Amino acid sequence: MSRGLQLIIATPAKLLIDVDDVRSLRAEDDSGAFGVLPGHADLLTVLPPSVVRWTRADGSTRYCALSGGVFRVAGGKRVAIACRRGAIGDDLAALKAEIEALRSAELDADRRARVEQTRLHARALRQLMRYLRSGGRPPGDGEGPFTAEAAP
Repeated sequence: MSRGLQLIIATPAKLLIDVDDVRSLRAEDDSGAFGVLPGHADLLTVLPPSVVRWTRADGSTRYCALSGGVFRVAGGKRVAIACRRGAIGDDLAALKAEIEALRSAELDADRRARVEQTRLHARALRQLMRYLRSGGRPPGDGEGPFTAEAAP
């Protein structure tokens, strides 16, 4: 008789979970939520900040809030999740609130990165326009690293 799935959840700093009596597991990736039962096909996917939940053989349900990570099913009996940060808990509402805060912070960081990228792009275009308007002469006063060489 099968003992169920082995579930391992680890961060770089520590092993959060290592149990081998998981009856079922639910997670979500960018395509949506999915379930895993013993005998599941091999799978490798990336998890966004989310809550993973599993039911053990005794019927208890546990939760883990993840900051995102890599999810792998191997051999139909082993589920491994590698993440930067994770928190195990029984209070689903608190864990969901933590995930929403992580997602919000991730979106904010993405927005800031796009703004900075746009700013750098605009600066590069302004530099290019100055160069073209000067007739292809590098900026500067004729001395130093931007000195134009005399044409032959």
